[in-house]
Amino acid sequence: MSTITAEALSATTLLRFATAGSVDDGKSTLVGRLLHDSKSVLVDQLEAVERVSASRGQEAPDLALLTDGLRAEREQGITIDVAYRYFATPRRRFILADTPGHVQYTRNMVTGASTAELTVVLVDARNGVVEQTRRHAAIAALLRVPHVVLAVNKMDLVGYEERVFAAIAEEFTAYATELGVPEVTAIPISALAGDNVVDASARMDWYGGPTVLEHLETVPVSHDLAHCHARLPVQYVIRPQTAELPDYRGYAGQIAAGTFRVGEEVTVLPSGRTSRIAGIDLLGEPVDVAWTTQSVTVLLADDVDVSRGDLIVPSKDAPATTQDVEATVCHVADQPLTVGHRVLLKHGTRTVKAIVKDIPSRLTLADLSLHPHPGTLAANDIGRVKIRTAEPLPVDSYADSRRTGSFILIDPSDGTTLTAGMVGESFAAPEPVTDADDDGWDF
Repeated sequence: MSTITAEALSATTLLRFATAGSVDDGKSTLVGRLLHDSKSVLVDQLEAVERVSASRGQEAPDLALLTDGLRAEREQGITIDVAYRYFATPRRRFILADTPGHVQYTRNMVTGASTAELTVVLVDARNGVVEQTRRHAAIAALLRVPHVVLAVNKMDLVGYEERVFAAIAEEFTAYATELGVPEVTAIPISALAGDNVVDASARMDWYGGPTVLEHLETVPVSHDLAHCHARLPVQYVIRPQTAELPDYRGYAGQIAAGTFRVGEEVTVLPSGRTSRIAGIDLLGEPVDVAWTTQSVTVLLADDVDVSRGDLIVPSKDAPATTQDVEATVCHVADQPLTVGHRVLLKHGTRTVKAIVKDIPSRLTLADLSLHPHPGTLAANDIGRVKIRTAEPLPVDSYADSRRTGSFILIDPSDGTTLTAGMVGESFAAPEPVTDADDDGWDF
């Protein structure tokens, strides 16, 4: 495995990305090839894969086992659960979510892509764009994933034909653009042979764009959430009541977005009570400012009633509270979601009772048309819902904040997750169509 110093790691950026694709499109092989050819595999891991592959009579190591080898997925040859992999190159660090391709496990793709800045959608060059491909593109658009890579795999099985790749890239890009996906980069690959995964392929000299790894290393990544609407969901109230700290009352949580400063006037939602930040503790030490993803304890100047589930926000930038939530959802449970369904809605650290008042439409993936008032959503359906909550919630639009604009619906009887929801408009507005860069295949 390549050696990367701590100093180099601290200087590199982090990219969270997810893989998706239909069954047998080669996701696990692509991930295995990416890890193997970037020298991110430990020697003992590779030796274990070689032993298992040899026991099956395979001449070359089955790189798919680098991701599927630790689960019962070996027996079926399919990916079932999300597998997270961590690796790094001298240019960037990566957190990869390898998500299932089978339609039955679409819910897991929602989980893996929910925090991703980039999604790699694989397509078998022999089959082209299929329904599950369109479903994965729709989920990437719903989750506002800013970068999508179309990896047209198994090019070796179609004779590395440029026209096959071009036709698939054009069809997928047109579909994704209509959904509002801001950027699609199409790359022809053979994960099994290693073409255009880490190293450029000599068999496809007609392609002048980046390899998969080159694109992952260079795609612009914006982690600057410090300028977003500041939001702190309260997870825990700290009251030691000791002789040393008899009056200490702190409100702990992870900052979902934005920046908080000592002295800033804040509002506690949904109560609407206001105060001023008297102090911020980070890792046991007082600081003057804290920002997104840091776990902090905030102290307020006034004795305000604050509890788990409340949201601390700047008074000048507070979201409206509402009991009527309209959102686009992906239904992930086997049992259908119906009008009148009584559920629990979990938003941030707050969970409230709710009822599904209406299902205005269901998305038809084939042509992106809307089926009006279906009355129910089945597993893996995408649709619009209107929900009435028992208590007011301070929700943002998902377009403004992926953290505070999202929620899940839960079955109150057994705690099963039913639905993943995104508040506000379904998809981003499509970008204006510009001339494609023929050399880079960036449609």
